[in-house]
Amino acid sequence: MALVSRNRLKELLDGFPDLKIAVAGDFFLDKWLEIDRSLDEPSVETGLTAYQVVQKRVYAGASGTVLSNLAALDVGRLFALGFTGDDGEGFELRRCLSSMGVNMDSLITSGEVQTPTYTKPVFRSQGPGGKKFLEESNRLDHKNVLPTPADIEKRIIASLWEIAPKVDAIIALDQLVGEIYGVITPAVRGELAKIAEQFPSLVMYADSRAFISAFRNMAIKCNNLEAEKLFRGPAAGSFAGSPSGSPGGSTPSLEETGECLLGLSKNSRKEVFISCGEKGVLVKGDDGKPFLVPTIPQHGEIDIVGAGDACSSGIVTTLCRGGTPVEAAFVGNLTASITIQVIGATGTASRDQILSRYDEYYGDQN
Repeated sequence: MALVSRNRLKELLDGFPDLKIAVAGDFFLDKWLEIDRSLDEPSVETGLTAYQVVQKRVYAGASGTVLSNLAALDVGRLFALGFTGDDGEGFELRRCLSSMGVNMDSLITSGEVQTPTYTKPVFRSQGPGGKKFLEESNRLDHKNVLPTPADIEKRIIASLWEIAPKVDAIIALDQLVGEIYGVITPAVRGELAKIAEQFPSLVMYADSRAFISAFRNMAIKCNNLEAEKLFRGPAAGSFAGSPSGSPGGSTPSLEETGECLLGLSKNSRKEVFISCGEKGVLVKGDDGKPFLVPTIPQHGEIDIVGAGDACSSGIVTTLCRGGTPVEAAFVGNLTASITIQVIGATGTASRDQILSRYDEYYGDQN
């Protein structure tokens, strides 16, 4: 039995083109370099093997991935708030965003920073039966290792206040584990909380790798292991104390994650969405108690890279349309169920694909 009827789902999806959404956060260039080892050459200078790149693919990553998902959902107007360096990677990143129709008036270009970049070398290989596949090598990361310049931080804050009354939602995406090296600095986070108070009808949503508990007055999203660590702390002797989440290598139970959900809700003062892997997304139900919105079962090969961003895109667009947390998680799960079937690249999902996936799994439940 579907938690959302098809008619209600279509009503939500039909409103996406009317939405205006800003994404403030760390914009990365994802650069894939395909290497053919059969073309290896020795370097005359060093004698080391010189790998031959036969194909390069670039995508807008991190905050750019969220914008890519929102564009695929036909969101009417999209805005990027952040910074890039005055470099070649920044040029390529902007070209990716431009192809999606993203407004980049508030995407700062500065020679004081470099464009964050994930460079991913992959080797072309051949398996049994001649099947070809790509084998990933060590990633090369380009990140800023000095604090975000004060003038850039001030311009980001000014842009947030300027854009807030013009959009339906602001998504804050904090990609980095260093608090002062990216777009969402402590000062920016503080201003986001003030904006949320000033504009109560504005959907404010945060996703952060390391500082999700520091966001106030905003809907937040994290996974069950992050929630456990945030709520109970690494010294609690529970799941956060071991690499896999629990002393025995298991993950928190739904009951335990539910306790975290209620605690984090009091802290953020807004909706909390906790991803529980293949089980689904935990939210507060209409009765105020933890409620699990299950995922769509998958068969065959999947690639979960970017699934969280796809889910967030479905959540935020649904909240903008007046959807409940349960409805938002439901649409988020549908969206992610499509993107994880794209192998070797970060996938997106269209509104038509979401309806088709609904029909495929739930049938015609009006």
